Amino acid sequence: MKSYQMDIAEQMPFLKQLTKGLSTQFGSKCEVAVHDLTNGPESTIIAIENGHVTGRKIGDGAGPVVMRVLQDPHLAVDNTGYLTRTNDGRLLRSSSIYLKDENGLPIALLSINYDFTELSNATSVLLQYMGIQSDRAQHNGIDTIFSGVSNILDRLIEESAVLVGKPVALMNKDDKVKAIKYLDEKGAFLIRNSGDKVSKYFDISKYTLYNYLDYVKRMEMPNP
Repeated sequence: MKSYQMDIAEQMPFLKQLTKGLSTQFGSKCEVAVHDLTNGPESTIIAIENGHVTGRKIGDGAGPVVMRVLQDPHLAVDNTGYLTRTNDGRLLRSSSIYLKDENGLPIALLSINYDFTELSNATSVLLQYMGIQSDRAQHNGIDTIFSGVSNILDRLIEESAVLVGKPVALMNKDDKVKAIKYLDEKGAFLIRNSGDKVSKYFDISKYTLYNYLDYVKRMEMPNP
């Protein structure tokens, strides 16, 4: 039986050709990247064109979409034309197309991100001139594409604290369990050395963190 790595290696010439072709077709505002989904989140990008759109390069790690699929492969469903944004707030129209093995498991992702910020701004100005209220998408709920997994982890930790709604110094055990449950659901603990950063942020030992994680897992188990 061929390994996942061999499957990806066999497809790489075509994936690189496709990446180059799509980016050339749509111009410098269109980033096209290929993610390897078989080696964890730290270094997933194995091919990329127009990486200046998101500030990423070959060897960079997973974004939010990839993190969710690494956490739960059943979420690897092709999705086109959804909104994302860059870390500095530019709006992207994104598509995710998955390459799967013979068992239906995702092994690679073709990611397309088109920066339409200038077009969106021009449309907003035109609508205001015409006296029409613009219905531009709000940033809430839109994934942010970061240039590295450490940035993603920082963002997830911030989101978990916002979810609890109080500073760490005022959090009790239940509050911290709630935050850690959120981090676990988002795949934060797939990131190398995430336990150290999470433990430090919530002022708990790694032993306590693992106990909380075990408690979260037991809560999620169905009743016998």
